[in-house]
Amino acid sequence: MSRLGIFVDRKTLSNSEQLNALIHCRDIAEGMGHNVDFIFPVDINKIPKMDGLFIRARTDPMNVTYVAARMAGFHNIPVLDDPQSIRICSDKINMYSHLIKKNVSLPKTVFLSKHDLTVEKVTSLFDEMGTPLVVKEPSTSFSLRVEKVADIAEFFRVAHRFIKMSDWIVVQQYVESKYDWRVGVLDGKLLYVCKYTIPSVTFKIQASVNGHIVYCGVESVPEHEVPPHIIKLGIDAAKAIGNGLYGVDIKNNNGDAYVIEVNDNPSLESGEDSHYPRVYEHIVSHLFAS
Repeated sequence: MSRLGIFVDRKTLSNSEQLNALIHCRDIAEGMGHNVDFIFPVDINKIPKMDGLFIRARTDPMNVTYVAARMAGFHNIPVLDDPQSIRICSDKINMYSHLIKKNVSLPKTVFLSKHDLTVEKVTSLFDEMGTPLVVKEPSTSFSLRVEKVADIAEFFRVAHRFIKMSDWIVVQQYVESKYDWRVGVLDGKLLYVCKYTIPSVTFKIQASVNGHIVYCGVESVPEHEVPPHIIKLGIDAAKAIGNGLYGVDIKNNNGDAYVIEVNDNPSLESGEDSHYPRVYEHIVSHLFAS
């Protein structure tokens, strides 16, 4: 029997939806004939004994999850997410550069260093991209450090805050939409599709509003109900990053589709896979076929 390690942390298990998803994943893998171990950071030395590793905790090069991914790679153990995907997706400059190189459809996107933060440059960005603009700090995740700015003064307030955390910031054209498509892709193939409905009080899938966290609504969408160009764009964006497991966020505005970002370690605990019952089967099969 092959041994599947599912790398988790206490935060992962503190959410009942995530816990139920992990139990479901374990049950699927065991039904396929594999042994399953949940591996916590304190047990990271167990990874070399695994035949496959599935990371289900927040991924970041500064997080122990990256150590877990590197350890698996060092021992030639198939792993999702792989270290390269973690490095690319955790740095939006890197991620968007990969997408731009492959001509993936994006909102107008510019990278700025602190030396570019001049009134003339920012004025030209508003002239070229319109109002508002979206400013992002490159290491952001879960919509943190992503702000919409409506004028030059607001731009500089946000930019100066973000540039203290990074050598660069990302500036993008704002694309209006009531929902995002999330296209799940594994090894360059469609895994699932869902809609993330954006709360009316924000423009992000997750935000703090008046001290409370508000989340997007999640609706799994059968493949035959998804516009083909959305699926193709999601797959193209994922392939620009690698051959791992990704969640591609896409905005659709007046028939034009734009990739907002590519996420490694995409969420699967909120019903994203409701119309795709074989998601975990495909993931486990991918790990042991690698």
